[in-house]
Amino acid sequence: MPRNLIFSESEYRQRVTNVQADMREKELDALIALEPESVAYLTGYLSPRGYNGFHCAVVPAEGEPVIVYRRAEMYHFERSCAFEKSFRWSDGDNTEQLVAKAVASVLGNKRRLGVEMFSWQLNASRFKALKAVLPVDLQIEDVGNLVRRRRIIKSTAELNYMRQAGRAAEAAMDAARGVARVGASEREIGAAVAAAMVRAGSDRAEPGPIASGEAAHSIHCVFTDRILERGDTVQLEMCPHVQNYHARFFRPLKVGEASRDEIDFARRLFEIQDEALAQVRPNASVRAADAIYRRGAEATGKVSEYHYKTFYSVGLMLYPNGAEYLEAAPGSDWCFEPGMTFHTYLFVDGFGVSETIAVTDNGYEAITRYPRELLIS
Repeated sequence: MPRNLIFSESEYRQRVTNVQADMREKELDALIALEPESVAYLTGYLSPRGYNGFHCAVVPAEGEPVIVYRRAEMYHFERSCAFEKSFRWSDGDNTEQLVAKAVASVLGNKRRLGVEMFSWQLNASRFKALKAVLPVDLQIEDVGNLVRRRRIIKSTAELNYMRQAGRAAEAAMDAARGVARVGASEREIGAAVAAAMVRAGSDRAEPGPIASGEAAHSIHCVFTDRILERGDTVQLEMCPHVQNYHARFFRPLKVGEASRDEIDFARRLFEIQDEALAQVRPNASVRAADAIYRRGAEATGKVSEYHYKTFYSVGLMLYPNGAEYLEAAPGSDWCFEPGMTFHTYLFVDGFGVSETIAVTDNGYEAITRYPRELLIS
């Protein structure tokens, strides 16, 4: 069966080589990558609907990774994986014993094993069962964000998928804007958004938060059967993804009409965001941009303390994960680097403004590009 890799084989091999260098720095002989994003990033293997079935990649400090996966997903393994070595389990098999065999196949008589302890694939019961079948003298170490740190710097090919997702997000917002009129329901907006993003290239028909009326003041609502009324605020977030690489953005919308105060308030939020984004450049600490967001939100008089994060890394994300690990909260002091990608937002009094951006060599690129204004249907 011909393979259908979403990145070049050389890119996958370079990713593995980079992670192996990090492993050797930690004196690890092997790594069990358990987060589905880690497995997909390193090897390409992904079953679009079956990644909830147990699978992992066992990566030696030198040599090719070995993938453990469910036999029912063989089609996706043969199509998507850049590497050939594998152990397959059938329904009813002991998956932990199979992982132990995969580990033994790459470790030999070596004894230092890294594990992605944070992964939702590794619950307490599975970890206990896995330890029971691994050699008792094996030294197991939590590798934390070892693979995730590599993932936050995007390649040109990864950025291109995110740009495609940005175009799908814009098409979805156009659709939402066209439907969100007096007498329409939130559900109708959701249906229009879903269809538009799929037509524009999104992997799935999955509208982001859509909320009107009182619910617009909550950041994570889903559409209901509520009917829109004149003067309603509608909070819209478009969240498509292409090859599971995400781009998203918020816009506030007023149904039928908006007051001068509302128009001016939205304009001020965009100005605050522009001031914050002017601080985004390589080697700059996130503290300055984060502080501008917080001071600006509090200066509106709408909130006494701004408690949301202001940046969080996005890219290759699979449910239940809704973000990558890097984020900006009070006290954060990491620095921007070229190739990092973020959803960056301001959400105040039911009005949300945001963009997905990529850090460049001298500033940032807007991955999402939609009119930065209060929308009025």
